[in-house]
Amino acid sequence: MSDDVPADALTPAYLKQAMKAFKKRLKLTQLDEESSLGGGPFSGGRSSGIVAIQPPNQYPREVWEKLVEMGKLRRAGSGLYELVREPNAR
Repeated sequence: MSDDVPADALTPAYLKQAMKAFKKRLKLTQLDEESSLGGGPFSGGRSSGIVAIQPPNQYPREVWEKLVEMGKLRRAGSGLYELVREPNAR
């Protein structure tokens, strides 16, 4: 861990807040792409192919690396991260 973030600063509440910000940014990015895909107002629409994003810069990189270590996120390369999908509970 770097000198920027002390180890005790990565509290569960702080990590949860960062995860919420990540999910919100991912959702907004997906919605933005879906709205610009084209198709008329009567089309069925298309779903976004975006699965990885650059995390919000309000949080240091150590936060995202800790979430990767915890199994909540996965590195997708080039500074991008993606959510780790939970298996369906059937």
